[in-house]
Amino acid sequence: MVHPQVEELSLPKVLAALADPARLATVRMLAQVGESACGQIQHDAGLEVSKSTMSHHVRILREAGITHSRVQGARRLLTLRRDDLDARFPGLLDAVLRPELAETR
Repeated sequence: MVHPQVEELSLPKVLAALADPARLATVRMLAQVGESACGQIQHDAGLEVSKSTMSHHVRILREAGITHSRVQGARRLLTLRRDDLDARFPGLLDAVLRPELAETR
């Protein structure tokens, strides 16, 4: 699995990854719960997407450097790379995670 180094993180790539509502919901959920399995995030965030679509979103987030994935048995666990993102783009995650920016359903 590709996990870019901190110095390789690109603001356009990070912003493009966060522009999708499902990926943004995933990041917000990870910010709340910490490490979690993909399927659990999908359920808890109320994402009505197929398993293959969720896998696609997870890959985009990982390759952009927003999340870190690790395999544990048959599960893929995700964590938010908050420290790395804060080091590279100070304040970005805080701005993205502000409650008043959350979409209403």
